[in-house]
Amino acid sequence: MQTLNVGLIGTGNIAPAYIEGCAPFDVIKITACADILADRAETFAAEHGLTAYSVADLLAREDIDIVVNLTIPKAHAEVSLQIIEAGKHAYSEKALAVTREDGKKIIKAAEAAGLRMGCAPDTFLGGGLQTARKAIDEGLIGAPIAATAVFMSHGPESWHPNPGIFFQKGAGPLFDMGPYYLTALIHLMGPVARVSASARMTFPERIATSEALMGTRLPVEVNTHIAGTLEFESGAIASVITSFDIWGHHLPNMEIHGEAGSMSVGDPNHFHGAIHIVKGGTRKWVEIPHSHSINIGRGAGVADMAYAIHSGRSHRVSGDLAFHVLDVMCALEESSAQGRQIALQSTVEQPLALPAGLADGELDV
Repeated sequence: MQTLNVGLIGTGNIAPAYIEGCAPFDVIKITACADILADRAETFAAEHGLTAYSVADLLAREDIDIVVNLTIPKAHAEVSLQIIEAGKHAYSEKALAVTREDGKKIIKAAEAAGLRMGCAPDTFLGGGLQTARKAIDEGLIGAPIAATAVFMSHGPESWHPNPGIFFQKGAGPLFDMGPYYLTALIHLMGPVARVSASARMTFPERIATSEALMGTRLPVEVNTHIAGTLEFESGAIASVITSFDIWGHHLPNMEIHGEAGSMSVGDPNHFHGAIHIVKGGTRKWVEIPHSHSINIGRGAGVADMAYAIHSGRSHRVSGDLAFHVLDVMCALEESSAQGRQIALQSTVEQPLALPAGLADGELDV
């Protein structure tokens, strides 16, 4: 199978994870990078054995098949459209875009050009969430009827090298961390039909406390605590909280509750995570062994898309899935602002589960 060459646009905090996560897959090879800060691209290229280009020069290269968009969220739509216009398959960091309108433009542009559009997160391809999916599909807890998903912290200002972007439009806890939780829920339970939510911006300004940025004032443009209810097309109901306002909590990351039992799922921001099940009529939680490899990382979605390009099948970490997640997030914000339940504008097919027993560095064709 031909190896597809991959270029990165954006060499910031997440880029090294893609270098590591793509490396095990023979179907893709990262060969080039670009950044609006040319010196940063040159340094990154030297560290990882790549060739650095300007963005325009990278997009013009005929030997690049897929371009991964690792820019800041509010630039995702513009850069993804540039990638597609250049005739390349595109894969973006989450979120797909910050508005539905831009998300639709991206999807339509890729379809019109006959190109693939993929979008993170791809953590649901990891052993934790694939094991959970297999258990649900096999009826271990019965049909899902409810779920809880919780991300709560006090924000990235104490550790991130550029925390201000997390409080700008298109970010916040919902658009930054919500895609991991919402994608995982859709992977496990199918598409969402309608939502309701309450949200608030607790602090109009945050103060950076990392050593490098100590005392830097960070203006806040987004809601920083969002509590939502999701009703799935199946009839299942999920309670979801995303927050940058919480100092600490003891709540589990995610639980799925079925007609015959309940399941505790690990952090959907990661590819591993233990899966525990309690059956109806018992009170004993039992850990179930992973049915899929946990030796997988960011970039697996790029590899899945590359396999799909070769075989013609649908790719799991798709633009359609990312648009449905974007639709959910926009609807949650609208519900809070308007004080009413919001019906989703989109739907999506539940992503295909990975087959069990794949070797590390291998995905089904």
